[in-house]
Amino acid sequence: MPRPTAAQLAYGSATVVVSTLAMLLLSQTSTGLGVAVISAAALALGLLVALTVPAPGRRGRPAARAGAAAAPAGARVPEPRKAGAEHPVHH
Repeated sequence: MPRPTAAQLAYGSATVVVSTLAMLLLSQTSTGLGVAVISAAALALGLLVALTVPAPGRRGRPAARAGAAAAPAGARVPEPRKAGAEHPVHH
């Protein structure tokens, strides 16, 4: 399993903190069981957010072959110039 990126950790952690505070304030619970349930739900939500944040470099692009220059899809690649074609001679 690949290691999570900094963005995934940041989004997941922020989700846990914000959702925990929001649920505790909205539910106004004071029992230990209520706090435990809300904490578990916030942790699950933070994990879900962290896993669904796209990691950089995983956008479905095919890997470039070794020695081949990667060109964007639909890009026109100019043909190589022939020797002596730089300065046409007009007679």
